[in-house]
Amino acid sequence: MPSDMSKLEQNLRRSLKGDVLFDRASRGRYSTDASIYQIEPVGVVVPRDEADLALAVDVARDAKAAILPRGAGTSQCGQTVGDALVIDCSKYLREIVGFDKNKSQVTVQPGVVLDQLNAWLKPHGLWYPVDVSTSAQCTLGGMAGNNSCGSRSIRYGNMVHNVASIDALLANGQRARFGSARPEHMPEGVRAIADKVAELAFAERDEIERMYPRVLRRVGGYNLDIFFPQSERPYTTDNSVNLAHLLVGSEGTLAVTERLTLNLAPLPKHKTLGVVNFPSFYKAMDSAQHIVKLNPAAVELVDRTMIELARANPAFRPVIERALIGKPEAILLVEFAGEEREAQLRDLTRLVELMADLGLPGSVVEMPEPRPQSELWEVRKAGLNIMMSMKGDGKPVSFIEDCAVPLEHLADYTQRLTDVFGKHGTRGTWYAHASVGTLHVRPILDMRREGAEKMRAIAEEASALVREYKGAFSGEHGDGLVRSEWVAWQFGPRLTKAFETVKDLFDPENILNPGKIVRPSRMDDRSLFRFKPGYESIKYEPALDWSAWNVQTDPVTEISTAPGTGGDLAGGFAKAAEMCNNNGHCRKFDAGTMCPSFRVTRDEKHLTRGRANTLRLALSGQLGSEGLRSDSVAAAMDLCVSCKGCKRDCPTGVDMARMKIEVKSARRMAKGLSWRDRLIGATPSMAPWARRLPWLFNAAWFVQSYLGFAKQRRLPQWRGDTFLSTTDVDDGHGEPTVVIFADTFSNNFEPEILHAARRVLAAAGHRVAVAWPTLGAPALCCGRTYLATGQVERARAEARRTLNALLPFAQKGVPIVGLEPSCLFTMRDEFLAMGLGEDADLVAAHAVLFEEFLAREQKAGRLDLALRPLSERKALLHGHCHQKAFGAMSAVQEVLSLVPDLAVTPIESSCCGMAGSFGYEAEHYETSIAMAELSLLPAVRKADAGTLVVADGTSCRHQIADGADRQAIHVAQVLERALA
Repeated sequence: MPSDMSKLEQNLRRSLKGDVLFDRASRGRYSTDASIYQIEPVGVVVPRDEADLALAVDVARDAKAAILPRGAGTSQCGQTVGDALVIDCSKYLREIVGFDKNKSQVTVQPGVVLDQLNAWLKPHGLWYPVDVSTSAQCTLGGMAGNNSCGSRSIRYGNMVHNVASIDALLANGQRARFGSARPEHMPEGVRAIADKVAELAFAERDEIERMYPRVLRRVGGYNLDIFFPQSERPYTTDNSVNLAHLLVGSEGTLAVTERLTLNLAPLPKHKTLGVVNFPSFYKAMDSAQHIVKLNPAAVELVDRTMIELARANPAFRPVIERALIGKPEAILLVEFAGEEREAQLRDLTRLVELMADLGLPGSVVEMPEPRPQSELWEVRKAGLNIMMSMKGDGKPVSFIEDCAVPLEHLADYTQRLTDVFGKHGTRGTWYAHASVGTLHVRPILDMRREGAEKMRAIAEEASALVREYKGAFSGEHGDGLVRSEWVAWQFGPRLTKAFETVKDLFDPENILNPGKIVRPSRMDDRSLFRFKPGYESIKYEPALDWSAWNVQTDPVTEISTAPGTGGDLAGGFAKAAEMCNNNGHCRKFDAGTMCPSFRVTRDEKHLTRGRANTLRLALSGQLGSEGLRSDSVAAAMDLCVSCKGCKRDCPTGVDMARMKIEVKSARRMAKGLSWRDRLIGATPSMAPWARRLPWLFNAAWFVQSYLGFAKQRRLPQWRGDTFLSTTDVDDGHGEPTVVIFADTFSNNFEPEILHAARRVLAAAGHRVAVAWPTLGAPALCCGRTYLATGQVERARAEARRTLNALLPFAQKGVPIVGLEPSCLFTMRDEFLAMGLGEDADLVAAHAVLFEEFLAREQKAGRLDLALRPLSERKALLHGHCHQKAFGAMSAVQEVLSLVPDLAVTPIESSCCGMAGSFGYEAEHYETSIAMAELSLLPAVRKADAGTLVVADGTSCRHQIADGADRQAIHVAQVLERALA
C-alpha cells in the first residue's frame, strides 16, 4: 500500500469508532457492485454513527482521497465502485429517526433498507411506494443516489417525486439541509451554491426545455429541471423548488447523505392481479398502451426466457406455472389497487374484457387473493437474478437496460432492438416496466472476449433508436460508469457544461465519487472491467465435480454445450463462484434462510456475495499465490454454517455450502487437520467403540475446552442402546416396501427417533427394512462429518459403502427413508458431486425424508394411519436449514396436520446457529447463539409448557435445549405419540 494511503488508514483508525478495512481481501470485496466493472478502492470505512460519517469525510478530504458513499452495493451501472475511500453506510446507519403520521413523512438514515422501512410503517397504514425489485436489500440512500423508480411508478412516481428533504455533508465538511426552504432560510454556504445553481438553470432554461426527455423515466444527468414546474410531474401538488431533488440521482457526486425525509402514501387496502398471456412478445408490447388506460397500479413484463428460467428454479416453478396458459411468449402482470375490493374486482373484469376486444379471449389468469399475488411478485422481483442464472461465460449485460420510450412506440422499439441484437449474434432478455415504456433489456454477451466491442456497437444503434422515439437513454438505474459517457449525447454540449459547473460548485476538488455523470471514462474501457484483459483462473484440481458449470450457451440458439469436465477451474469451480452477480439478494431484510451469518454480523465478508467474491478473487490470483488455501479465504468462509440457504434462495444458484467443502479440502491439504477436526470427522468411526464404552466417551466434557469446544455447551451423549444394536434386520414379512437409513447421529445419540419412525411406518401398513452394512463393517454413514472437515476422500469412501448397501433397494424401487435432514440430503446432493457414477443418481432418486415419504403417500391416497389427538393441542415447528433449502418444509406441515386438533405454527427463522459442529466450537459459540436469538429462541421461550416444539434436525434440537431449556422432538416422535 502506498505510504499516503497507509497514513490515511492510520488517521481513520485513530479518529473513528467504526470499522476501517484496508486489507487486500476487503478492498477486493468492495471493488465490485452488480455491474460489469471492478475497481479496487483505496480502503473501506464502515461508520458507526453520523459523527463517524462526518469524521470519515473530513479525514479523507484532508488526505485528498476521493470519497464513495455506498449502500447495499447493488448498483447495476457501476455507481458504487471507484478508486476512492468507500464509506459503507449499510451496517450501522440504518435507524428510523423521525416519523410524522399526520404529515405522512418519515426520516431515515441512508442505510435503512426499503422493506425494513415498509415493515415498520405497515402498522400505521402507510408505505414508501418507490417499490424497486431489490426492496429487500437496497438502502434508501442508494435509492436516492440513483433516483430509483419501481414497478408502481405509473401511480406514485420516482424517488425524486417522493423525497421531502435531505440532510447531507458537503465536500468541505459543512452540514446542510436541502429541501423547500426559501433562500433566506438557508445557511450562507448552501445559499451561495443554491443561488449559482438557480442562476445557471435559468440561463439554460430554453436548452433544458429542448433537451430533457419528456418521459417519466428520465434519471440521467442532474435534475436542473426542478426549477421549472412541469406538467409531467403529477405526483405532487407542491411545485416549489426543492433542492433535495437536485441531489436525488446525483450518485454521491454532489454530497454525502446523512438523513432523508420521505413522503409516504396510504397503504392500499386491496389489490387484484391479472396475468395476461401473450402468443408473441410484440403483441404484449403493443397491448401495454391500451392496458394503462384502465388505470392500473403496475404493468410488468416477464418474457419467455425469464419464464423458463423461473420454471427451472425449484422455489419459483410452482408459482410461475400457476400464472401460465399454455406456453406464452410473454406475460404481463397487471395490478389494480385501492380502497374498495369490489372496485378492484371490477377492474379485473374490465381487463378480461379488454383482452377479448384486442383479440385474446381467455388469456388472463385472475388472481384476486393476496397470497398468490405476493408469490408471483416475488418471482418478478427476482427477475434480474433469474436472468443472471444462465451458466457459462455469456451473461445478460446491463448498459442499455433502462432506455425509456413513449408507450406508443414500445412495440416497434423492442422489435427493432431485437433485430439489432440478431445483427450482432446475440439476443436480449426482457422484463420490467411495460407501464412506463421502460424495459430491462440485456443482450447476452461474453465480457471476457468480444463483449466490449459488441456492447459499444449495440449501444450506438440503440441510442439512435432512443433519439428517434424521443426517449431517455437512462431511464431507471442511473448513469454510473456504463452510462455517464452518454450524458453528453443525451443532453448536448451546453447542458453537459452546465452539469460540470454544478459538480464544481458542490465539489470543487472533485473528491465525491469522481468519474460519474460528468467527466467520465469510456463505457468500454476494459481496464475497468471485472474480467480484465488477461483474466484467467488459476490451475487447480477440485475435490468435487464442478463440470455442470463448465457450460457455454449459444445466445441465439440457446443450445448449451459442455466443452470439458476436467479440473481446470476456468471451466468449473471458478465459474460456479462467478455465478454471483453481486445483486445482493443474500442481504435481504426478511432473510428467511439466507444468509444467517450476515444477519448477525452485517459484514460484507460474512455474506454469500462477499464469500463468492473472495473465492473469485482467490481463484483468479488476485489475492496472492495461495489461492483457496489463503487465510483471507479461510476468514471469509469461517462463519458459513453450510445451511444451503443460498442453494435455494440465491436465484443464480450459488451453493456456498458445497464451495466450503472445496475450500476446506484445499486448506486441509495445505495446512493439515486440527485435533478437533480429526475428532469431528471421525465421529462415525468412533461409534463402535463409543457404544461399548459410552461412559468413557461421554466424559469428553472434562477436556472439551482443551480441544476447542465451547465450555458452555453440553456435548451429545453417546448411547449404548443404539438403534442398530436393538433392532432386527427387517420385519420378516416378505419384501420390504420401505427401508430406513439409520444415520450416525440418530443411531448413536437419539435412537428413539428411529424406533418411532419404524413404528409409525409399520402402523401405516408398511413392511419396514433397515439398511445394514456388510458383515463386520461399521454402521453406514453418509460422510457428512468428513465433508465438513474437508476430508473428501474419506467421505467418498463412506458414500460408496452406503451406496453399496442401499443400491439393491433402489434398484427394486423401494423408498429409502432418512430421519436426519443433513444426512439424507447429503445423499441427494453431495453424493452427486463426488464422482460416484449412476449408482449415486439412482439412490438419490429414491432417498426421501420420513415426512416427505408420508406426505407423498397421503397425496397418493395410500396412507392409512390412525391417529388420535394429543394432550398438547399446539406445536411450534422449526425447520432444519436443509429442509428449507430442498423444499421439504411443506411436507413436515402436511404430516403434522394429520394429527387431529393439533395447531401448528412455523417459526419464521433462519439457521438455528448450531449447524453440526459449528455451534460447539469455542470461537463460534457467540455467533451461534446470536443466530438462534434472531427469532428461534425467543419464539420457543414464549411458548407455554403445553406447546410441543418440533425440530427434525439434531443440531436444532440441541441448540433449543441449550438456549431455551426446552426439549424439542422429531416429527416421527409426534406421530408415534398420536398412534391410536
